Amino acid sequence: QVQLVESGGGLVQAGGSVRLSCAASGRISRINLMGWYRQAPGKQRELVATISSGDSTNYADSVKGRFTISRDNAKNTVCLQMNSLQPEDTAVYYCNARDRFTLTNYWGQGTQVTVSS
Repeated sequence: QVQLVESGGGLVQAGGSVRLSCAASGRISRINLMGWYRQAPGKQRELVATISSGDSTNYADSVKGRFTISRDNAKNTVCLQMNSLQPEDTAVYYCNARDRFTLTNYWGQGTQVTVSS
């Protein structure tokens, strides 16, 4: 099992920045891919960004150039730096980790990010 605990988030004005962090614990050695997803009210959960154990990154088109995902393997954390936030970025953001052997996805409890116009 893998446990994920997110921190950060909150209320920010449009154009502002927020940094999210996710601390992983448990069977860390089994994780290869970590990332962030988000879910806005009435919408499906969508991918925001992922980062592999080799630091390869992938971003949704809507956040490219504004968001940066990073990973500290020594601290078992993954962060999402979000700049130039817009009201459409308002959502609950979830940390995700994937087991490299079983492909099981683990999720954090989610953290709310609200961007006011």
